[in-house]
Amino acid sequence: MNKQYAFYIDAERCIGCFTCAMACKNQYHQPETVVWRQVYPIKKEIYPHRERAFYSLACNHCENPTCLNVCPVVAYTKRDADGIVVHEQEKCIGCGNCIRSCPYGVPRYNPVLKKAEKCSFCWQRIDAGLKPQCVQSCPVEALQIVDLATFDNPGAVQYPPGFPKYPKLNPSVRFLMPRIPRITGRTDL
Repeated sequence: MNKQYAFYIDAERCIGCFTCAMACKNQYHQPETVVWRQVYPIKKEIYPHRERAFYSLACNHCENPTCLNVCPVVAYTKRDADGIVVHEQEKCIGCGNCIRSCPYGVPRYNPVLKKAEKCSFCWQRIDAGLKPQCVQSCPVEALQIVDLATFDNPGAVQYPPGFPKYPKLNPSVRFLMPRIPRITGRTDL
């Protein structure tokens, strides 16, 4: 397998602080309505405990991305070196094909520029030897980057409960699910 960078979300560690989402927003200065990274609470039907758990989600940089395949002006490319799906906004004509076709709802419409945009995996930072801004900012290291060509964590899953399953796209994201809390101390409460 060629190098393929992926976001690794450790839902056991994530505290839902939104630091990753705010760091992304601060890095790219998107308009208020444009959000590239969001933090979603895991629904209680999936994780039915008083403690809360979260998924921090952005673009999945899929192996076979629909955004790339439906763009009429080739504004999307997939880098051979690391599998990052890059959107070249200067080529975008704002047709919305990518927005409508992505089943994960990743590309967003920028009403100021009248163009689509999405998470870039901070490829400029990667090329400079740095981590993506969202990863660097996570205070509990719940968000990391991994290379799927060498990643070996038997506890990690690609499609956790609540995350849509699209095997043909093969999203480059992995999750470590939260554990069921152990009861300690008094049990008569």
